[in-house]
Parts: sequence; C-alpha cells; structure tokens
Amino acid sequence: MLYREVGQFKTSYTSDQAIFPILQDRLGIVAIVIAAYLIGLTGGDFLLNAVLIPFLIFSLAAIGLNLLTGYTGLLSLGTGAFMGVGAYACYKLTTYFPNVNILLWVVVSGFFASIVGALFGLPSLRIKGFYLAVATLAAQFFLEWCFIRIPWLFNYNESGAIEVPQREIFGIIVTGPRASAQTRYLVVLTIVAALTWLASNLVHGRIGRMWMAVRDMDIAAELMGIRLLPTKLLAFAVSSYVCGVAGALLVFLWYGGAESTVFDINQSFQILFMVIIGGLGSIIGSYFGAAVIYMMPIVLRAVPGWFGLPLQPATVEHLTFMVVGALIIVFLIAEPHGLARLWQIAKQKLRVWPFPY
Repeated sequence: MLYREVGQFKTSYTSDQAIFPILQDRLGIVAIVIAAYLIGLTGGDFLLNAVLIPFLIFSLAAIGLNLLTGYTGLLSLGTGAFMGVGAYACYKLTTYFPNVNILLWVVVSGFFASIVGALFGLPSLRIKGFYLAVATLAAQFFLEWCFIRIPWLFNYNESGAIEVPQREIFGIIVTGPRASAQTRYLVVLTIVAALTWLASNLVHGRIGRMWMAVRDMDIAAELMGIRLLPTKLLAFAVSSYVCGVAGALLVFLWYGGAESTVFDINQSFQILFMVIIGGLGSIIGSYFGAAVIYMMPIVLRAVPGWFGLPLQPATVEHLTFMVVGALIIVFLIAEPHGLARLWQIAKQKLRVWPFPY
C-alpha cells in the first residue's frame, strides 16, 4: 500500500519526464546509496574484498557493454580487451607521472580505451550483427597479443604482469598492498555511482534516443537525419571508456596486480552473460546480471555448507556453468529483456495492487 503515485501531480514536462517520477523511487535510491556507504564504513574485509568491490566493478563493465549492445544494438565480444586497455593505460600513466593523483589516472585511462574502441568500431558502418561480433572478436585477440608481446606495456617486467604501486591521497593509502578494504571500496563505489549517473543521463537524453533509433532500425534512423557513423562511433567510444575505467579499477583497486590473462575472451563472455541475464537496454539490469553471475559461485559454496553438505570447488564451478547456461537459454526464450523486465513488472504490480489493472 505504500508504493503509490496517487496524489503525486506533475506540473511541468520536466517532472513528468523524470527518470524516477514516483517519490518512493527517489527515496529508495537515496536509501540504497546511504546504505552502500554505511556498509563501506562498517562491513568486514571479506564482504568488501570478495563480494562488493568486484560486484561494483563488474556492474560498471556490464553498463559499458550495455550502452553498446543493449542501447545501440551493436554486438561486441571485445569487452575484456577494452578493460585491459584501461588497466595498462592507467599503469603507464602512473609510471610516467607518479606524483599525480592516481584516481585521476583511473578516470583518464578510460579515454585511451575509448580511442581504441572507436578505431575498432569503424567497420560498424558497413557490417553488423554476426560480422561485427567477429570484428570485435578480432580486436579482442589482437589486443591480447599486444598485452603479451609488447614489453613496454608492462615496463619490461620479467613476470609480464602489472604491479600496482602504493599511492596515497591526503595521507590515506588508496592503492597497493597496504590499502584498506574500506578505502578501496569507498573509492570504487564513488566512481561507479558517478559513471552510472552519467550513463543514465546519456541514455535518457538526445544521445540515448539516437542510439535506440539506430538499434531499432538504422536505415529509418538515417532517413530521420541521424548520422550513422558518428552515432555508432560515439557508442563505441563511450562504451569502451566505461569498460576501460572498470578495467583500471579491477587491477588497481581489487587485484593489486594482474597478468594479461585477466582480460582474455572469457572475461568478455562473462560480461556479455551479465548483460543478457540482467537485461539488454537497462542500467539496473547490468547490476542484476553482475549480481547473479558473480555472486552465484559464492552462494553455491556457502549455502550447502550451512546444511552440512559442503561442495568441492570443482563441483561449484560445474554447477555455475550449468545454471548460467540454463538461465541464458530461459531468458532468451521466455524474457529477452532479462531480470530488469521482471523487476519492472513487479513494480507495476505493486503500483496497482490489489487491483489487477
């Protein structure tokens, strides 16, 4: 009975077109943000390190892919490689400018990923669908080769890995082995929340409408005056930027170091599965998909143990593959818009409950 819009009148077009037109939604978003920051101040290291930090980072990567695949209709299989470009760019910037705030380089590193993404997005004007997916897959393999075969990218380390240095901001250690889980979580949460807000404004504005017009029918969009090449390249650039920042966060604020195998094709498929299960063309669906894909192995390990039936790691991995595969098939057949659509239906039911209309 509390989720109602009765008595909430709109007096302007701006309020009528708001992203969250219902007061309860706005209050819920504020409550979620406050709770997220409170968890960062009170949560334990395991919760922050093993659950929440990677969940936020993968959610951001899923948002980046969703902007390209869900909103623009351009299938990409190179998400992992674009994340790697952001991580390696942040590493090189930190090496050359060690006295600059490292969080600035985390944000700036995404621009290098956007440039690379736009370059590999050039064929999107001539090809689409399966052929574009193959082109982005070629980008994935080519960038993987660069991460391995160009020693300059990892400063000629014999291990071939990125080694994250210790950096401080206002006397607080942010990166490195001595950085606390609380500090890293709060930094990741702030960056992810800011980029989510920017992405939401993009898709609800003029640029988002252009992307969705291209997704629905590119020929009709071109006849309406939308220039296809700049629109598609912008989608590739923005998507790659978000994925690049996610890759920098992955290495600098979670792993603390990484090899090129972190950004292989499996990473790209994992992000794609998050988008499919969460919901194509939905920002909140990216969070739902990341929660299901990443947290499922954690739940499968923990829950059976509570009942005295512990599972072996190999069994958990096999069960995860089986469940994820089944979910992808079910959602593609029964609900192509994923968990986000189910969430939308549930909200609509609450708005009219107990009446069926």
